[in-house]
This record gives sequence, C-alpha cells and structure tokens, in this order.
Amino acid sequence: MNLSNSLKKFISNKNTITIIGVVLCIIILYWGYNFRINQKVSLSKVPYANQTIQPRTKITSDMISFMNVPAAFIKGSYYSSSDQIEGKFAKSDIMIAEGSIFYTDLLTDSSTVSNSAFSSVKSNETVISYKVGMDSTYANSMMPGDIINVYLKAKSDDGTIMFGKFIGNIKILDMKDSNGQRVFENTTEARTPAYMLFALPEDMHLLFRKAIYLSNGYDVELILVPNTEKVEKDADVYVSSKDIQDFINDKTKMVSVDEILSSTEDKVNTTENNDNKTDDTVDKSTNKKNQ
Repeated sequence: MNLSNSLKKFISNKNTITIIGVVLCIIILYWGYNFRINQKVSLSKVPYANQTIQPRTKITSDMISFMNVPAAFIKGSYYSSSDQIEGKFAKSDIMIAEGSIFYTDLLTDSSTVSNSAFSSVKSNETVISYKVGMDSTYANSMMPGDIINVYLKAKSDDGTIMFGKFIGNIKILDMKDSNGQRVFENTTEARTPAYMLFALPEDMHLLFRKAIYLSNGYDVELILVPNTEKVEKDADVYVSSKDIQDFINDKTKMVSVDEILSSTEDKVNTTENNDNKTDDTVDKSTNKKNQ
C-alpha cells in the first residue's frame, strides 16, 4: 500500500512529469535524426559507364559496371539494371562521360539518330547544307541552335557598293566537318566546320541559291553574322531587304532554275554531307525534306 502511494506521489509530481517529458523528447529526436540520416546514406547499387561512350555508340556489357551510391545523391530517372541498357544507343548529340550513371535521357532505342536535327524542319522548308570554314563561323563559335543572319555585299551596275541584311532569323540545325561528322558531338576530338545545315522556306531557298549563283561572277558575297537581337521561339525566317531581293531577281531573271541549281551544287549540297541511311533523308534534286 505504501509502495502504491509512493508511486502515485512520484507520478503526480510536476518535476517528475517534466523529466519524463524531456527524456521522451530526446528519445524521439534521436530516433528521428537517425532515421533521416539512414535515409540519406542508404546505398543503392546502380550501373554506370566505365568508359567514355561516344554519341551513336551501341551500349555493350563491357561498357557497364556497378557501384553503390547514396540514394539521395541520385536525381532524375535512370536505368537500374544492365538488361535495360544493353543494346541501346547513346544519343547523337550526347557523349556519356566515364563514371556517369545511365540516365534515361542519355540513351535511345534506335541507331537511326543521326539526322535528328531535321525533326524540327517544317514541311514547307528546304534543308540547306552550306559550305563554311573557320573564318565564316567566327572561329567555330557558331553552334546548332544559334540564330544567324545572312548579309549580302554586292557591286551594282553603276559601281556603288550594296551592303545589308539579306535573310534574318536562320536557325542552325547542325554543323558538320568535311567527313560529314558532327562538329560538336565529340569533345575529345577537334573537328573543323565545313558545312552548316539550316532550313529555309522554299521561296527563300531559291532566292538564296540565286545569291550564291551571283557570287561566282557578279562581285556578290554572302556573310554569316551571329544574331545579337532577342528572337522569340519559333520566329519566322524573313527576307530583310526588298532592294537586295529585287537586285538578285533582276540579275538572274534570264537564268533557268536548273542552271542555278546545278551551278550552286558545289556550295550547297545536303546529300553527300548527311549521315548515312536514315528515315529523314533529303532529296538530291530539290534538297527538300521527304514528305
């Protein structure tokens, strides 16, 4: 009986209740802290690239190793087993660095990825592969996705110099070297730009060809210039100067389209410099994207 009374007095004591509450709080905080720490440091076994994998390379088992990493460090969607990775291909514009986890947006199921740059070309546009070099690309500083303008310099019949913006808002689709390889797809190999791929509406494509035709004997020069103005997404390509347009059309009004196309083939050629055998091929006679 005395023991029972003593226990009741002990429990009803305010100091006792405070001490018990503090102890319980410490226990809960300790448990919660350990639970969160364990969540952060718990390890997951994930596959990673044990070597640098170049774009468009088929992934084989010898390229894959496994490592344990804290689950909290892994962000985004990734492949968790080698079966999900083997047989896939590195995307055409991505080099997978040694030690990288195989994130899902790095790989594709198809080897036909070489002409993916054409996926944004509209049905009424013509793909052009224009000859360039280190000088005309500002020491290889023009990259796919950049917007450029084309300026034209010409000498009129009275000897005066005509200079101005010819075509504006041209989006670069790709840059190729003389072997048809993408200039910016491989950071371990220096490649020199030889062809710039972009698309123009069909009427501007012919006008552009006429300008190239005139560059062979009429003191006409086409100059590629990076666009420094803010351009809205999907902004239309446009002819900037009616005077330049009229000058070009007037100088070529007696020249047949066939002659213009054939005489400019050495400077504009989309067939020989595209990657091999894809579904996005380009018709050689018209340089138009197949429908």
